[in-house]
Parts: sequence; structure tokens; C-alpha cells
Amino acid sequence: MHFFILKRRTLAIFFILFCSLFVTTIWLFTNTEKDIPTINPTGKTREIHIVTGEFKAKTIDGKEIEAYRWDPGTIFIKQGEKVELKVLGINGRSHPFIIEGTKIKGTIIQNEETVIPLQFSKEGIYRMICLTHPDKEHNGPMIAYIIVD
Repeated sequence: MHFFILKRRTLAIFFILFCSLFVTTIWLFTNTEKDIPTINPTGKTREIHIVTGEFKAKTIDGKEIEAYRWDPGTIFIKQGEKVELKVLGINGRSHPFIIEGTKIKGTIIQNEETVIPLQFSKEGIYRMICLTHPDKEHNGPMIAYIIVD
């Protein structure tokens, strides 16, 4: 006749494993939260936040160099989606801008938030260009890419 001897330690391990399995099972079956959508339902206006930023450095010979940018530098929008682009001026006193392929233009002022309503009817890549910093020679390029698909 075979006997199975259980020690306290073995019983404790089995008890902990059983409780863990029980709690996990209860959580899986009672967790009724739905996934959070990454895009607002159709017809709603989505907010996208951008800031103006600046990088500064010194070269080996002591010359100070800087570059300005929009951050994030790329945003994605669905074709026909209503968006409010909220741009906060952090670095630089003002950044006059245009969005290529549209009639949209304006100026971002330091410590102010500028709201730009967007809705693109055509797919494509639209560039938001700061007219003060359009290229390397002017501490740029300060260009954000709006990708519409």
C-alpha cells in the first residue's frame, strides 16, 4: 500500500497556486472594460497637440548652433476626419507658418496655444512649414508632416 505524505510547505505552495489561478480566472471573466478607441467616432473632432521646440549646441570652435522643430514632427489623419491641431509655442517668439496644398496660414506665438481646424478631403502628405525656419540656413528645417490616408 502506498501512502502520499504532504508537508506543510507543499500544501502552502498548492494553496498559493490555487488562489492565484482562482483570482486570475475571476478577473478574466469579470473584466468587462472595452478597448479604448484610438480615434474618435465619426463626426467628432479629434484634438492633436503639437509644441514648438528648439535644440541648441556648441561646436568644437565654440560657435552656438540651434535648430527649431515641431514636436511631434509627423501626425496621421484619416481622410475627411475633423481635427483640431492645437499648437503651443514654447521656444521662439513667433513662428509664422503655412500648410502646403491648403490656404491655411497663421502664426504661433510663444506661451500661447493656437488652434488650427483641419479636415482634408484628399489623401497625401501635407507639410506645415515655419516661414522663419524653412531650411538649414535659417535654423531649420522646421517642418511637420501631416499624413492623410
